[in-house]
Amino acid sequence: MGGTQIPISNPPPLASHLPDNVLDLAVRVEPKNLPDHVRESLRAFQRAGCYIAASMIFLRDNVLLQDKLQLSHIKPRLLGHWGTCPGLILVWSHLNVLIRNHDLNMIYVIGPGHGAPAALASLWLEGSLERFYPGEYDRNATGLRNLITRFSVPGGFPSHINAETPGSIHEGGELGYALAVSFGAVMDNPDLIVTCVVGDGEAETGPTATAWHAIKYLDPKESGAVIPILHVNGFKISERTIFGCMDDKEIACLFSGYGYQVRIVEDLENIDDDLQSSLEWAVAEIKKIQKAARKDNKPIVKPRWPMIVLRTPKGWTGPKEVEGKIIEGSFHSHQVPLPKAGSDEKQLQALDGWLSSYKISELLDDEGKPTEAITRVLPKEEKRLGQLKTTYDPYIPLKMIDWQQFGVEKGIDESCMKSAGKFLDKLFQENPQTLRLFSPDELESNKLNAILDHTQRDFQWDEFSRAHGGRVIEVLSEHNCQGFMQGYTLTGRTALFPSYESFLGIVHTMMVQYSKFVKIAREVPWRGDLASINYIETSTWARQEHNGFSHQNPSFIGAVLNLKAEAARVYLPPDANCFLSTVHHVMKSKNKTNLIIGSKQPTAVYLSPAEAAEHCRQGASIWHFASSPDPNSSAADSVQDPDVVLVGIGVEVTFEVIKAAELLRSISPALKIRVVNVTDLMILIEESKHPHALAKSKFIEMFTADRPVLFNYHGYPTELQGLLFGREKAERMDVEGYQEEGSTTTPFDMMLRNRVSRFDVAKWALKRGAERNSEVKKGLGGLLGEVDKRVKEVREFIGNEGKDPDDIYQLPKFE
Repeated sequence: MGGTQIPISNPPPLASHLPDNVLDLAVRVEPKNLPDHVRESLRAFQRAGCYIAASMIFLRDNVLLQDKLQLSHIKPRLLGHWGTCPGLILVWSHLNVLIRNHDLNMIYVIGPGHGAPAALASLWLEGSLERFYPGEYDRNATGLRNLITRFSVPGGFPSHINAETPGSIHEGGELGYALAVSFGAVMDNPDLIVTCVVGDGEAETGPTATAWHAIKYLDPKESGAVIPILHVNGFKISERTIFGCMDDKEIACLFSGYGYQVRIVEDLENIDDDLQSSLEWAVAEIKKIQKAARKDNKPIVKPRWPMIVLRTPKGWTGPKEVEGKIIEGSFHSHQVPLPKAGSDEKQLQALDGWLSSYKISELLDDEGKPTEAITRVLPKEEKRLGQLKTTYDPYIPLKMIDWQQFGVEKGIDESCMKSAGKFLDKLFQENPQTLRLFSPDELESNKLNAILDHTQRDFQWDEFSRAHGGRVIEVLSEHNCQGFMQGYTLTGRTALFPSYESFLGIVHTMMVQYSKFVKIAREVPWRGDLASINYIETSTWARQEHNGFSHQNPSFIGAVLNLKAEAARVYLPPDANCFLSTVHHVMKSKNKTNLIIGSKQPTAVYLSPAEAAEHCRQGASIWHFASSPDPNSSAADSVQDPDVVLVGIGVEVTFEVIKAAELLRSISPALKIRVVNVTDLMILIEESKHPHALAKSKFIEMFTADRPVLFNYHGYPTELQGLLFGREKAERMDVEGYQEEGSTTTPFDMMLRNRVSRFDVAKWALKRGAERNSEVKKGLGGLLGEVDKRVKEVREFIGNEGKDPDDIYQLPKFE
């Protein structure tokens, strides 16, 4: 049986079997009749916006239809998405009135970012494009022509909302994140309201499904509010939506269960009265909730925040039907309703009739400026949706503290995370309104719990953590954590996202989308700096005490490495002091995507705080204490002409390199070894390809010009091989790392399974060292046999005892 064609426009959902009385859950608002001049202005804004949005998709000339429309006036490539635009413009027009009536600080987050024509048309009408692109998109005939003809062509605005779009704080490509970003934006922004339109296609995504719970983490005393608008137009690209097939009873039950008051707006004949009254109701409910928490000091327990469900046809006001196909109210209006308008006279006539229906000549004056009917309902300039300063220049730097006061003595074992927790505890105390931590329920497990010494978790539906101003949000949704962090950062504050290493990959594409937004933002002259987004990875594959193969996945490193060099930063500090130095650095950095990887278990501390600061400044250094001493020097320097170079990158694998050096000094003192640690992964990239890359001379000074080099690396070997490509004689460099071997086993067994243990490093050093050191070559067989013997003993011990040998993690000693 072939596919079924839907025979009607905007088909209603099937009736559910829920009892009729559940509709009592849906809020009833008696719509108030708008003043005639306000209704006239709303309709004028909507007509003009829809005309401009549609024209942007189709027209390369004759943009005001002053001449008879011809095929030559149509763009050769028709790109854009029409279906969502009428609904987005409808909401924009009403938010103008709402902001003006209440003098609100408001951001409009548009989930269906493919509706860029709607946003750009509205921004042109309100004058925001003219403000940020003077002489290019002015409110006159020339500016309008530029906007329409350049859309989705090289040099013009792209088809999706991005950082070039004034007022935007959300990359409008991948769907699912708008709601979480909106909630992050209002946290610690008590006077801000974000209106967030969620398309009913986007609402099917997992990230959106969990983001509805964000109201449970919103403290009305310290934070602003979000007005979610679920825009139900019924169709995706070629299929009906889940929410479009849910009746009002199902909608009311679902969102009431989430904790919302639900107002359904669907009276198309009186849509302006209905929507404006519903928005006024939403603001009144927000103020009531906030007043109870702020002025009355009696915060409402489990407040039911307002939301709106807006039902309008997809592609509303567009062509009704073309060549026997229903367009308005169907998936055919999703992108380009008239795809052959540039080659088919019938579709061209249909386009002419459609555009002419808006009567654009009535809405623009002789100079091409919007008439007073449009402009009289606009808010004052600094409050317009495209011009709120919070959206483009919001950065508030942290008040930093000296990290070295939290440093530890070298020569002991200390957890990177425990030390960092103490530092962050103090940092939170110094920045009580501009710093937050978002984590998927792992703070205690990751040993960062010292943060909670002077703050609390923020979970408003928990009687024990509500209304205390907590800085920590733990929600077992990496998508929520990422979305909150994005919204919080894009509105000027600083956030931190610690996670199990293996599950940061869940937000890989969210991180990429955000980084794209920031990349473009750095190229836009009117956007200011932002704090970096900061990830801490711990509970790594190398020390999975309670978990197994499923929890062993360092792939997020590669995701960050693929970003532009200006943004990507990956740090693998080798000990607690280096970790502290790195956290201090990233928390004050700007416009970067920072990934720091460390261990939560106690591990060796090699460097004093002062030494760690210098090591981190350089990004890598020769560790003379672990290298073969120079017999010709009375200082603590190591040999200048090593046989091999051993490099550790990551906590546990660096420990194995140090232990290999200890072992080799014992069994083969003739082998000349240089030990190097790399803490900033980006220094390895070929010179000129990254701002942190070592100069060629410095690289040779550290790694020699021609000696064999082994990189014992925390991540996947292919990542590092790619970074080293182009370096001096890269064929001499071998990389070992995580080989996708694992289970619930002991930490040292993980080293053995993945060929990064001290024994693997020692055997490599002996084999490669023998190539140029005759004394090592002479005894090579016996030396390798000695190492194999030790491997066998350790394997047998682990198999028999179910644990690592007691001395396996003893601090290395060098005579």
